[in-house]
Amino acid sequence: MTVEVEKSYLIRHHEDNLHLKALGDSSCDLATRSNATHLVAVMSLNACGTFVEEKDDNIIFKNEITSANGLDVITRQHDVEIVFFCCYPKQTNLTLGFTHKNPYAFQDKGFGAFTFQFEFFETQRFQTQVDSNVYPVEVYLKQRMFMQIEATTSIPNTELFVETCKASPYDNTNSQISYTIIENGCIRDDTVTIYPSPGTHFRFGMEAFEFIGAHESVYITCTVILCQTGVPGTRCSQGCIQSNSGRIRREAGTESSSHSISQGPLRLANISDSKLSGPSMSLGMNILLIAGCFLVCGAVIYRSRRSRAKYMPLPSFESD
Repeated sequence: MTVEVEKSYLIRHHEDNLHLKALGDSSCDLATRSNATHLVAVMSLNACGTFVEEKDDNIIFKNEITSANGLDVITRQHDVEIVFFCCYPKQTNLTLGFTHKNPYAFQDKGFGAFTFQFEFFETQRFQTQVDSNVYPVEVYLKQRMFMQIEATTSIPNTELFVETCKASPYDNTNSQISYTIIENGCIRDDTVTIYPSPGTHFRFGMEAFEFIGAHESVYITCTVILCQTGVPGTRCSQGCIQSNSGRIRREAGTESSSHSISQGPLRLANISDSKLSGPSMSLGMNILLIAGCFLVCGAVIYRSRRSRAKYMPLPSFESD
C-alpha cells in the first residue's frame, strides 16, 4: 500500500512529529521515502499499524499519518490526522491471501534491540509451527489451538511475561468487538492451558471459537513485556493480578515497555468437513480470501480541534 500526500503549510508545520500508527518500527519511518514536496509512505497490508475492517461487500485496510502521541488519551494541541484506506471487493476474479506476520522488532532502554514472534503450532509438543504460506489458518469449532510467543534478545537473564491476550474479528487493538483470553496475567477463558516453556517463551492452547454475527476471521493480540530475571517488583514477578490496585511501581531498567503483537487470521473450516475437536491444528488449508488486487478507494482527512474536517481526494495506487 502506497500513499503520497503533498506537503501543505499545515503538514510542514507538524512534519517533525508526523508518523504512522505503529511507533518504534524503523521500516515505517516516513522520512525514509518522503521528499521535499510530498510525504510518502509504503507498507504491506498488515504492517505499520494497518488494521482491517469488513463492511458489506468490501474489505478495508486503514491506517493514518498523525502528529498525535499514540500514548496520550487527550490533547490540547491542533494535531494533524491524515486517514487513508484501501477498499477491496470481497468477490472478484482475483485472490488476495493474508500474510503471516514476521517477528516484531523493538528497542527499549536497558534491553537494547529485541524481537517477539507469535506463532501457531500443530500440536502441544510445539515442534512444528504452522506453515506461513497457508494463512489464514483453518480450524474447527472446539478444536485445540496451540500458540507460542518467543522473545529473542542479546541481553542475558531475561524472561517473557504475557500480560493480556484478546481475540478480535479484526487486526485492530482498538476493535470494539473483542473476547478476553488473558487479563492482567490471569486466565479468563476456561479452555486455556499453559504449557511448560523456557523463560523467553510462552506456550498456551485453547479451544477454537467463532464470533457471533457476520465475522469470518479471528485475530489473537497479546501485550507482552520483557523483565530481568529474579528482580522483585517487576511485572513478570507479580504474575496474575486480579485488580489494577495490586500493581507495584517498577524500577526503571528492570522491565521493558508493554508491546502489542498479533497473529492471524483464523478461519472456520467448512462445517461439512468439521471434526468438532482434535488433538492438533489439522491444517488443511482450502480457503483464501477472495478479493481484488487494485486499490479502489481512499480518502485523506485533515482534522483540527477547532475547525471542521476537510476532505481531499487521495490519488489511487496499486498495492504491493
